[in-house]
Amino acid sequence: MSAAMPAEAKMAGTLSSGFAIVSGEAAAQWSGRSYAALARGGFMKNPVAHRAMRMVAEAAASIPWLAYDGAEEVPDHPTLGLLARPNGRQSGPDFFEMLYGHLLLSGNAYVEPLAIGGELRELHLLRPDRVTVVEGRDGWVSGYDYRAGGVSRRLAAEAGEDGRPAVLHLKLFHPLDDHSGFSPLGAAGAALDLHNAAAGWNKALLDNSARPSGALVYQPKEGGNLSADQYERLKEELEEGYSGAVNAGRPLLLEGGLDWKAMSLSPKDMDFVEAKNGAARDIALALGVPPMLIGIPGDNTYANYQEANRAFYRLTVLPMIARTAASFSAWLSDAYGETVRLEPDLDQVAGLALEREALWARVGAADFLTDEEKREAVGY
Repeated sequence: MSAAMPAEAKMAGTLSSGFAIVSGEAAAQWSGRSYAALARGGFMKNPVAHRAMRMVAEAAASIPWLAYDGAEEVPDHPTLGLLARPNGRQSGPDFFEMLYGHLLLSGNAYVEPLAIGGELRELHLLRPDRVTVVEGRDGWVSGYDYRAGGVSRRLAAEAGEDGRPAVLHLKLFHPLDDHSGFSPLGAAGAALDLHNAAAGWNKALLDNSARPSGALVYQPKEGGNLSADQYERLKEELEEGYSGAVNAGRPLLLEGGLDWKAMSLSPKDMDFVEAKNGAARDIALALGVPPMLIGIPGDNTYANYQEANRAFYRLTVLPMIARTAASFSAWLSDAYGETVRLEPDLDQVAGLALEREALWARVGAADFLTDEEKREAVGY
């Protein structure tokens, strides 16, 4: 709430021609950046963030794994069975979709192993907002506290002497935290708030059959000014009854001498739709999804949908899978007591079919390579 002149001047009666109360917005209010806030405001409320996260998580979770012992593929390695059925409640794609969702929402994912008789039997995901990293005196992680159902338990950060595996902590780069990752969706927090606010504002305008806000002008025919009590009462009524998205466009009830002057810019002047699309592009950008793939207009970076889909896999999905494979390979190698290397089966990725076809044709036509060299070149 602001005025054309200081309130003291109006109250003192120094203005004989009347005054105007201008309705405006205060400083921007931003939502939280916690796991719960991003889950509610992003994945559960915003259609752009929801679809972009689902695309990344589902695409990455759908790619099957291959296990290698050195350069030799081991098709019946026990790690493949474990990853195909991590626990009794989840299949492999369900497990990894949740894992990648945790990474996108919080920048962290925690995998708790279940070993029976020294043998690794199941893998379970821990919700990141329930896990607290415990830092030892030397600054390194000494354990993890997991809270659920009012009970807290300490989980080991390193493998025990009895061969019990430690918790696997996957995290994305965080410049200001040594032990936790940074959420990609958190980087799009401002765009997320803008997109949600635009949707809420439009809904409120439709509900109230609204008109744009502006200035309330007091110009009585007999002259004079409002008293101090009248001025304060009018200002409070405007703030309480006509400000905010809930009251957007609510019609004013004006008394004698009061006139409403619309001052807001039209949606065309504000380029409101483009601002909302810009926020949607920022959300998609933070999550690594080309805007073209989720139907955001005005983005012609890629020549066609196929190019955008290939860039999505190359720049977003495969790097996430590669870092996950490296972490699981080292962790499972320690758990099984033998070296195992996990790799994604790129021949099964529909989005890379043309690239793989071109690779096979190029390698197959290379007469100077032996059959063993050709097999290695295509990933066998």
